[in-house]
Amino acid sequence: MSKTTHTEKRTRVGEDGTVYTTTTVTTTYSSSGGSGGSGHHIRHFNENLNTFLSDSSFSDISEDFHEFLAKFKNKEFFSKLKKKLKRVTYKEHSEQPSHLPENYKFYVKPTQEVKYLKSQCTGRKRALLIGINYIGSPYELNGCINDVKNIKKFLLDHCKFKESEITVLTDEYDDPSKLPTKEHILKEMKALVDDAQPHDSYFLHFSGHGGQQVDLDGDEADGYDETIMPLDFKTNGQIIDDEMHHILVDDLPAGCRLTVVFDSCHSGTVLDLPYVYSTHGKVKEPKLSQSFEDKKIRRKNLETKSSPADVIMFSGCKDEQTSADASENGSATGAMSHALITTLNQDSHQTYHSLLNNIRDILRDRYSQKPQLSASHPMDLKEVFKI
Repeated sequence: MSKTTHTEKRTRVGEDGTVYTTTTVTTTYSSSGGSGGSGHHIRHFNENLNTFLSDSSFSDISEDFHEFLAKFKNKEFFSKLKKKLKRVTYKEHSEQPSHLPENYKFYVKPTQEVKYLKSQCTGRKRALLIGINYIGSPYELNGCINDVKNIKKFLLDHCKFKESEITVLTDEYDDPSKLPTKEHILKEMKALVDDAQPHDSYFLHFSGHGGQQVDLDGDEADGYDETIMPLDFKTNGQIIDDEMHHILVDDLPAGCRLTVVFDSCHSGTVLDLPYVYSTHGKVKEPKLSQSFEDKKIRRKNLETKSSPADVIMFSGCKDEQTSADASENGSATGAMSHALITTLNQDSHQTYHSLLNNIRDILRDRYSQKPQLSASHPMDLKEVFKI
């Protein structure tokens, strides 16, 4: 190993005529073995730092700044700093665009997944069931209140819910406090997840009109937020997906289960959960043909809409589809709610994969809508449905 030392003096004159001289000593080490290089660079830096700190022209620098600079003389400080720096490794994309030049590869930055905890569903249980027929209005439906009654019976018979743990809002009540107005829906959504604890299990069901509004915050690839329509939507407006995600998902702790069913039009991603599953049990990924902006939105949603909680949602159709208000066995019902209850009554312990496919099978011959399954985290669809 060889050592080369270079000394350089610089002189400057202050405003009061005082002459200041700064001496810089540069020491260079070379080694054929390549080891110990970082230690030599640190020693070199420290020698120059000592010269800097001893220069009388910097005597008015605050003590706090001196202490901060002194940290750089500490080898342990550099070691700790290195551990805090995260190195991102780009991965080769599984699908390579055909138009790339020869020897070019398409690489993507991996998305950091939010650590979540699967719920055991052994804690408190609460349910909120909302059914709106819009009685006497031009938008009247027939089966939404029946959907609520059927879902409630299933919760009581198969899921160990108690009557006192279930809140119902429908427009058949004479009691104004139980009407599914926008104010009451938002109030009860907040109450549903209030003081949530790990391994609690909450359930939300909505049957009624759904819609879309122009997206204002850039988190929708198609440019539209999904909505639900409360009883008074004509006067007080719709409830958008961003608001429901904020109320129902944002503050849930790890290990808390929230199961949601939306039987409404345009409900595919109405809770803005970022992991949408196909009937093959795999997450739906954006196609290579989609624009760069769409892929950027997808990445943003994975990073901001994931949750450490255990949130799973079934919706009646894709975002661009409508859900049918149907008649089954002589009774008015939402098509998706009917299919859900029918298959769960046959087997209440089937896997999520089976449940999604069975719901679709029941609807396939008579309805064009395709129910969706989404989650706040990656999930194994071989897990058994549980609330």
